[in-house]
Amino acid sequence: MKRLEVQQFLPMSLTEAWDFFSSPKNLNEITPADMTFKILGNIPEKMYEGLMIRYKVSPMFNIPLDWVTEITHVKENKFFVDEQRIGPYNIWHHEHHFEEKDGGVLMTDILHYDIGKWIFGKIAGWLFVDSKVRGIFEFREKKLKELFG
Repeated sequence: MKRLEVQQFLPMSLTEAWDFFSSPKNLNEITPADMTFKILGNIPEKMYEGLMIRYKVSPMFNIPLDWVTEITHVKENKFFVDEQRIGPYNIWHHEHHFEEKDGGVLMTDILHYDIGKWIFGKIAGWLFVDSKVRGIFEFREKKLKELFG
């Protein structure tokens, strides 16, 4: 299983950060366009524990895949966790943490993921999956700087 931890400082209040990130409708804005990310069905303004979100996403070679995540834990203004239920990964466990710091918010993402598929998954990881996952977070960092300074 792979682990990726990314931190980003956001010059905003904790309330503003939480309001933005706890709204599933903002996911598309911070996802790279080449993934053709689309939320399917109706979603609420704010997430809650047990919320299932359905997507159509094309992470590689423009091949559309179904992806379903569940919001498994929410502690308002502190953290939330999304876990893949259906999708390309054997394991996808993504923690989003928020901490007031130095007049802004330190956001920490901790992602555990595994592509599975025995040796083929390891090869796919080395060849493109790991760099694609890192690229998603790099895109998000740039996009958040554009949006919030």
